[in-house]
Amino acid sequence: MDEITYSNSSLYSVYCTKRRSPQSSLLIGPLQNQHLLKSFALWIFTLYRCLSCGLFSPALMPRFTVHVRDEWITVPCKDATSTVKWLGFEALKRYVKNKPDNGGIKHVKEVCFVVRRCQGFGLLDNDDIVEDVLEDNDFVELAIEGDTMSQDFIPSQPATSHLTRAYREPEQHITLDGNSLTSTDLVNLGKGLYKIKLTPEAEQKVVESRELLDTIVKENKVVYGITTGFGKFARTVIPVSKLKELQENLLRSHSSGLGSPLSPERTRMLLALRINVLAKGHSGVSPETLHSMIQAFNASCLSYVPEKGTVGASGDLAPLSHLALGLMGEGKMWSPKSGWADAKYVLEAHGLKPISLKPKEGLALINGTQMITSLGAEAVERAEAIARQADIIAALTLEVLKGTTKAFDSDIHKLRPHPGQNEVAMRFRSLLDSDHHPSEIAESHRFCDRVQDAYTMRCCPQVHGIVNDTIEFVKKIINTEINSATDNPMVFAERGETISGGNFHGEYPAKALDYLAIGVHELASISERRIERLCNPSLSELPAFLVNEGGLNSGFMIAHCTAAALVSENKVLCHPSSIDSLSTSAATEDHVSMGGWAARKALRVVEHVEQVLAIELLAACQGIEFLRPLRTTTPLEKVYDLVRASVKPWIKDRFMAPDIEAVHRLLVDQKVWNIAGPYIEKYCMEYIPESRPSSPTAFALDPPPSPRKRVRLE
Repeated sequence: MDEITYSNSSLYSVYCTKRRSPQSSLLIGPLQNQHLLKSFALWIFTLYRCLSCGLFSPALMPRFTVHVRDEWITVPCKDATSTVKWLGFEALKRYVKNKPDNGGIKHVKEVCFVVRRCQGFGLLDNDDIVEDVLEDNDFVELAIEGDTMSQDFIPSQPATSHLTRAYREPEQHITLDGNSLTSTDLVNLGKGLYKIKLTPEAEQKVVESRELLDTIVKENKVVYGITTGFGKFARTVIPVSKLKELQENLLRSHSSGLGSPLSPERTRMLLALRINVLAKGHSGVSPETLHSMIQAFNASCLSYVPEKGTVGASGDLAPLSHLALGLMGEGKMWSPKSGWADAKYVLEAHGLKPISLKPKEGLALINGTQMITSLGAEAVERAEAIARQADIIAALTLEVLKGTTKAFDSDIHKLRPHPGQNEVAMRFRSLLDSDHHPSEIAESHRFCDRVQDAYTMRCCPQVHGIVNDTIEFVKKIINTEINSATDNPMVFAERGETISGGNFHGEYPAKALDYLAIGVHELASISERRIERLCNPSLSELPAFLVNEGGLNSGFMIAHCTAAALVSENKVLCHPSSIDSLSTSAATEDHVSMGGWAARKALRVVEHVEQVLAIELLAACQGIEFLRPLRTTTPLEKVYDLVRASVKPWIKDRFMAPDIEAVHRLLVDQKVWNIAGPYIEKYCMEYIPESRPSSPTAFALDPPPSPRKRVRLE
C-alpha cells in the first residue's frame, strides 16, 4: 500500500502518492475504521482541487484574453505562480508569432509595457500573481511603451453610468409575451434589474411561424427577404444554398452606423425590446436564435451599437444590424466581466455560442423601430419623473419669493378642466396648504399689498399642466409601439402566408418624440425665468446672486448663465426632425421618419430640463438660508433637508459644478418625488378642507367656505 504524503506541483499543491505524478490518478489508502471519514473527505477535496485547476483536463486551465494593438489573444495559464508580467510577455510572443513582420518587435523581452483590466481600466502591477488579481476568462489590455492607445480599443468606463459600475446579476425575471411590456418595464430592464424569459404561449407562436418559413424554403417559393434580395434587389432570387450567406451579408453590410456607442443600459433596452417584438411570433425567427438572444441578454453580453445611422424607415436598420452582428460573434461587445472586447471572446467567456442565421432571420433581427422606441421609452419615463418634481421645485421657489397660493384655487381650474392643469394646481395646494402644512414664511407676508405674482409662478398649473398632458399622450404611443410587430414581411402562421407591409416605418414614435421635446422643454424655459427672479435682488428681496459679500463672491451668477445656455440649446433641439425626409435605397424607401434623431434629441432635451431644474432647486434652497429662522411647509422642509444632505449651504464661492451634478442625480433618481410625493398623495386621499387665505383681491368681508374633498370609502 502506498503511503499518502503532501507534495507540491508547479500548478497547485495536491495530495498524491510518492510514486505517481500529480497528473496521474490518485491512490488513496484503505478507508478503514476511524480513518474512513477523514480519508474520504481528503479524497473529495483533492479531486475538487485537481478538477478546478485543470490537472485532469487542460480545458479547465484558467485563461485570459489579452488585447495587444489590433489583436485579441487568448493565453492559457498553466502555472499558479505566473505573474502579470509573464502574462504580458506570453501575449506578446503569440502576437509576434502571428505577424509577418513580427509586428515591428525585434526582441520581445526588451519590450516595456503596462497591463490594465478592460473593465474599469485599472492598472495591474507586473509583479502580482495572476490568480490574485484576475479571474478566469478576464479581459486585459496590454499597452506597449511608445504606442498610442490601440485604435479599436474602447475603454469601458467612460461609456458606462453609475448603474453599470454597480451592476449585479439580477435574480428576478420579467416574462415577455410581445403584448404587455411597458416603458417602465423596459427602463428597468435597461438598468439590469431583471432577466428575461418567454411565456409558453409566446414560445408556441414562435415555433409555428418558423415552421411556415421552413415550409416556404423547402418548397422553393419566392418570398421577399426569405428567398430574394432586399430593397432594390427584391426581385433577385437567391439560391437555397446561399440563403444563410444572404442573411449574414445583410447584417455585415448594414452595420454601417457611426458615432459613440449606446451605453450598456440603452443597448440592454434595445436588445430586450427586440426580443419582445420577436416573441409576438410574426417575424419567423427560430426558437434557437431567440433563446440565444435571451441568453446574451441575461448574461449582459451587449453589442457595440453606434448611435448614428438610422433614418427610421425600413426600421432602424444600421443600429439593429450592429446589435445582431455582435450576437453573430463579429464586431465588438461589452459585458460587466470583460468591458469592451471582440464579440466572439465575450460570448465564449460567458459560455455562449454565436447565433447561426437561418433564412429570413437576419431581416427579422434588424427590421423594426426598436432603437427609436427604446430611447423614446427612456425619454418619456425621465420626462414624467422630472415633470412631477418640477411642481415641487416651483412650489419651493414660490415660497422663497413670498408668492401667494390664491392662483391655485380649485374653482379657477375647474373653469378650464384640462387634466394636467388641475393635477398641477392640486400638487401646489398639497405642498403649500397653510392650514394643513403651516408655513412661517407664508405667514410672514400674508397681509402684504402684493396683488398677484409673475406668470412664472402664477401660471405654473397652465404651463406645467400641458407638459403633463403631452407626456401622457406620448407615453401611450410609445407603449403601443413597444408591443407592436414592426417587421417586414409579417408572418401569419394561422393563415399560412407572409405579407409585405410598412409597420417598420417610424413616423408614429418620431412625431410623438418631437412633440415630447417641444412639450417638456417648457419646464426648463419657465424654470430659468424663476432662477432669474431668485438671483435678481430687485425681484427677490434677497442678496444678489444669493450670496453674501457680493463682488468678492459671485454666487449663482454663472449657474444662471448655465441654465440660460441649456434653454437656448433646447430651442434648437426642439426643431422637429420628423418634418424632414430623404429618399433612400434607390427610391425604394422614398419616405423616411428620421425618428432616430427625434429620439436622441428628445433625450438631450429631457436631460437639459433636469439640469436646469437642478440649478433652480439649488438656488431655492440657498434662498431659504436668507429667510431663516422662518420655516416653510413640512413637505418642502423635507425637500430642503434632502438637498442639504448632499450639498451644504453656499457661504462663500466654491467649485459649483459638483453641487449641480449632485442635485441632478437626486432628480434622476426621483428622490425629490420620493420625499414629497407621499404628502401629495395623502392630501389627495384624505378629508382635508382647501385653505383659502385672504388677499388684497378678495372683496367679501368673510372668506367663502372651503370646498370639502370627497372622502374615499374603504
